[in-house]
Amino acid sequence: MVQKTYSAKPSEIQAKWYVIDAKDVVLGRLAAIVATYLRGKHKPTYSPNIDCGDHIIVINAEKVGITGNKLEQNKFFWHTAYIGGIKERLWSAILGGRHPERLVIKAVERMISRNALGRAQMKKLHVYAGSEHPHAAQKPEVLDVLNMNSKNKKRGA
Repeated sequence: MVQKTYSAKPSEIQAKWYVIDAKDVVLGRLAAIVATYLRGKHKPTYSPNIDCGDHIIVINAEKVGITGNKLEQNKFFWHTAYIGGIKERLWSAILGGRHPERLVIKAVERMISRNALGRAQMKKLHVYAGSEHPHAAQKPEVLDVLNMNSKNKKRGA
């Protein structure tokens, strides 16, 4: 008997909602777990060509754990499209600024594929700097990333 490979259909996909507390969770490990859940790779029905991921709510993004000297050494660069228009900002300036959640968004965004499917998956990511979020009506399940692995927690925190 020949076994056929299962391929999920969009009508069969049921997206769940998860809430993650990012306080003292190492940024790269948080981003890897969030990207896995956004893509749906944690499900046995995963198909790479279908958006079968879940909705992820990340709270306390301003308290995410950064290891080593990355706060003072790592920078984000962008270009203004004008001659000599390269700009840079330190991670510490981003976390201390008006939109600290952008550090988490960028970390996850760079782990998701850069195409139409990746853009659809990124729309399921909801990141908030504080501990409040407006998605209580969706009844999200708590995903305890901090206790999944002992290395997920920032030392000294």
